[in-house]
Amino acid sequence: MTAESFKQQYFSLHPKLYRVAYAIVKNMEDAEDIVQDTYYKLWNDREKLTDIHKPEAYCVTLVKHICLDFLRSPKALQNDNIVNYEFKDETVTIENKIVNEETVQQIKLYMNSLPEKQRQILYLRGFGECSLEEIETITGESSANVRVLLSRARNTLKTKLKY
Repeated sequence: MTAESFKQQYFSLHPKLYRVAYAIVKNMEDAEDIVQDTYYKLWNDREKLTDIHKPEAYCVTLVKHICLDFLRSPKALQNDNIVNYEFKDETVTIENKIVNEETVQQIKLYMNSLPEKQRQILYLRGFGECSLEEIETITGESSANVRVLLSRARNTLKTKLKY
């Protein structure tokens, strides 16, 4: 595989690969590093890539595995991978800002208490902006199961936020 054909086939996947990595590691810099590692591995194995029939699915799976390896690493344990919420509206009062920050902390707490698959699917859909098809590919779950898990996660959060 030539450098030009590699660029044409794999560089267009960058936004999707980044979204998948970010959805899993929840850190912009780490997600970008993971995508770069993915391209490095792809380039080193470029001669074998011609045998792959679904390059997009292969890349998403590769990113997922690299993310999981990263999350098990000591570097990931040093970082706080919780999503930071920033207020952009300068007209928000201090009282509202405190209430909003407390609500965000509650949502994070509730999300972390969800079962792993529900949390992952909710995060991919809500923050990763992934389509249901992309979530199916990332998680390996069926379309129906993705919808059920997403619905259960949302309903659990709604119920907990009402109290």
